[in-house]
Amino acid sequence: MNSVTTHPFGTLPNGQDVDRIDLANGDTEVSILTYGGIIASWKAPNTEGDFADVVIGFDDLDGWRTDPQYFGAVVGRYANRIRDGRFPLDEGVVDVTSNQGNNQLHGGAVGFDKAVWAAECRTDGANVGVTLHHVSLDGDEGYPGTLSVTVTYTLSEAGALQMDFTAHTDMPTVVNLTNHVYWNLAGKGDILDHIAQIEAGSFLEVGTGTLPTGTIRSVENTAFDFRQPRRIGNRIADPDEQLALGGGYDHCYVIDGTPGLLRPCARVTADGRVLEIETTQPGVQFYSGNGIRNRTGRDGQIYGPHSALCLETQHFPDAPNFPHFPSTRLDPGETYAESTTMSVRPAG
Repeated sequence: MNSVTTHPFGTLPNGQDVDRIDLANGDTEVSILTYGGIIASWKAPNTEGDFADVVIGFDDLDGWRTDPQYFGAVVGRYANRIRDGRFPLDEGVVDVTSNQGNNQLHGGAVGFDKAVWAAECRTDGANVGVTLHHVSLDGDEGYPGTLSVTVTYTLSEAGALQMDFTAHTDMPTVVNLTNHVYWNLAGKGDILDHIAQIEAGSFLEVGTGTLPTGTIRSVENTAFDFRQPRRIGNRIADPDEQLALGGGYDHCYVIDGTPGLLRPCARVTADGRVLEIETTQPGVQFYSGNGIRNRTGRDGQIYGPHSALCLETQHFPDAPNFPHFPSTRLDPGETYAESTTMSVRPAG
């Protein structure tokens, strides 16, 4: 039985109303907020038939509104970091808002995670979904061009959630969109016992501030090798200088295969559940929740370091400043289009 229902979820200080849209299909229930396009809840069974919420979050709108760590949100215009909040474009240099020291993170001080998106619910045969739309005006956080963005979430009968991102611009600009969902397949505790596999033979080396240096390194003989299933807690304890820079994993992996084609990205298992991700994107940011700091979350849980992990499918961080990285440029008349599919099901 599938369904899509809309419920009022609160009002922002500026008077904007926020809705929660519940998608249910088979054994999977996913809730989306119009605030930030947030994946607020994802309930799925394990091998014993026990249900848990496998994404971390909050009970009310104030929790999401004051969250500094982008739990479950769509982030943009540019996901991840841009060094010194500037990049070259055509014959000039674009200066964007710096909100993490001198750098920009996830689109600036008021990114897409803080927007209230227009929503249209859909039922398409066995699938249910919601299409969200947002217009970012020319000059928003310093970015050139008015950008029209659509994110469509579609939940299939098999419990897979497909995210389709599209964008159009009226001026040359850069775009990098993702969803920043935080996973804990046990629904509580930490993710150190989670077993992860990432379909990537290389990753981006980082320096100070976990900004890429421009060097693409092989995972061979490093703590970054997840080509075979590995317990995260065992790997994260490795004395690798790259891990020390971020207090754990906060690195972009170069996904094997051809960018633009939907292909395997990552697989994580824990507590009788398996998460599988496929994407068209060239990279995935593996973040082991190093910076989560004692937040009171859903049902009174206290979230701390490693309470959850992120696998943010995206283009490379700071790509506009590295010509050898896949381009994030978008011109008028072109369509930015990327897709990611995520599913959580009983293991085995």
